[in-house]
Amino acid sequence: MTPISLENRAVLALDGPDAVAFLQGLITHDVALVAPGRAVFAGLLSPQGKALFDFHLHAGDGGAILIDVAAKKADALLKRLSMYKLRKAVTLARREDLAVLASWPGGAPADARTAVLGARWVGPAGSAPAGADAYGAHRHAVGVPDSADIGTDELLWLETGADLLDGVSFTKGCYVGQENTARMHHRDKVRRRLVPVTLDGEPGDAIDVKDDAGRACGKLRSRRGDHAIVHLRLEEADKPLFLGDAKVAVRRPAWLESAL
Repeated sequence: MTPISLENRAVLALDGPDAVAFLQGLITHDVALVAPGRAVFAGLLSPQGKALFDFHLHAGDGGAILIDVAAKKADALLKRLSMYKLRKAVTLARREDLAVLASWPGGAPADARTAVLGARWVGPAGSAPAGADAYGAHRHAVGVPDSADIGTDELLWLETGADLLDGVSFTKGCYVGQENTARMHHRDKVRRRLVPVTLDGEPGDAIDVKDDAGRACGKLRSRRGDHAIVHLRLEEADKPLFLGDAKVAVRRPAWLESAL
């Protein structure tokens, strides 16, 4: 497919001799893995382990790290990182001359979460037509959550599927929110997750997913036609579920299968 530009994403640049060490102590994945052709998906969490920001890290020119983040959250992330900078030898800036590009199916460099999403990289702004809407439909079709589903300070990082989508390292060392994240992982305490579902019927304005007894067990996070992402209590995944009058069937893409 011809590359498209994700106009709902923005690019921040982190540069300087302390750039890798600076991020390494803050975010969920190993920054040292970022290299040309190899992006990393990661999050910046609250001390309690809830997702504040999710983003992709790409290698930039001269050792810079490019942060691909939801455009609506770019300024807030820039401000948050600046708070941590202190006297470290790093510079932070928004790069309006760069854009996040994508293409599918297949392609390289592959999206850091799962190759089924296709290719994802950073390139010159204006080098490809806008395509965020088409990408959103593609993402829902293959059943992968994104920034809009994750929100801000709402879900624990592992509830977003980050451990299944290569968004966390359990060996790299400390970062903000590590204690609760590692505890959930090692004690197998992830009881709710973002999961893709198919809707059979019209849900109307409903946002609560309910079982056949009318008890709430999840919430709608986003929807594209009959495909949706819901935050669901996993023990309910095999039971009859409803969103308004629509029947809900939990999908089991390869990335999620081991958790269901």
